[in-house]
Amino acid sequence: MFKLIYFLIHGIQPLLVPICFVVAWTVIILVVLSIWAAARDSVTTAKQMHQIPCTGCQYFTDNYRLKCTVRPSIANTEEAINCSDYQPKTNPYLY
Repeated sequence: MFKLIYFLIHGIQPLLVPICFVVAWTVIILVVLSIWAAARDSVTTAKQMHQIPCTGCQYFTDNYRLKCTVRPSIANTEEAINCSDYQPKTNPYLY
């Protein structure tokens, strides 16, 4: 029984270095691809969030309790991107 295990170990031993090399590089490539995908998704989300016009609207109160006096449920969300009640601030000192 031990002779069989001994021969198997010595038979596999020359293949261990190439197998470990390939596995190590595969893990490194997968980590880099995962980081790249996370960064790409973050940039896409940031671009979409910068399209929200709420802070430039005259109905935006900048108060955490009531952010918008017209549509408070969608203020500062993705639903506010095409808000039909959006009115740009004409004089930022008045609001």
